Amino acid sequence: MTYKLNLPLKDEDIAMLKAGDNVLLSGELLTGRDAAHKRLFELIQEGKDLPVNIKGQVIYYVGPAPAKKGHAVGPAGPTSSYRMDKYSPALLDLGLKGMIGKGARNKEVVDAMIRNGAVYFVAIGGAAALISRSIKSTEVICYDDLGTEAIHKFIVEDFPAIVVIDKYGNNIYETEFLKYRK
Repeated sequence: MTYKLNLPLKDEDIAMLKAGDNVLLSGELLTGRDAAHKRLFELIQEGKDLPVNIKGQVIYYVGPAPAKKGHAVGPAGPTSSYRMDKYSPALLDLGLKGMIGKGARNKEVVDAMIRNGAVYFVAIGGAAALISRSIKSTEVICYDDLGTEAIHKFIVEDFPAIVVIDKYGNNIYETEFLKYRK
């Protein structure tokens, strides 16, 4: 099933999504990779406020390439999500509702997703130029010194993704390969 959803996601949107669903996301999407996640995590550990409100937000694990003339960003493909696994449970506990990347997540992240009613999407690696067409504008929110790894706010329209892990813990990385193990 394919759903067209507006960001930020509502709890009822997340509740209806099932592992394997296709989505087209439109609205405000945050970005960040491991360097930015590490900084956010350190602030959480120190009991300090974050420089960006993540409550209810979806974060895309990307470091976009420089934009060509007439485009908001250059190729913007997902990075490997496991690099954020150490930091993701703390962000989920503060209200993060979704993550977009590529690859599997560890048990602690999945447990935090279930506990907080969050969802994990994948964007298709190798489709960076195609994905960038859905990004209409970009603005650096914080950590400008990190360059492309700064936290950005993207405005997206019909950003394509697949639900890999739903809020119930159903995970197509675990279930789909079983169909072919016979």
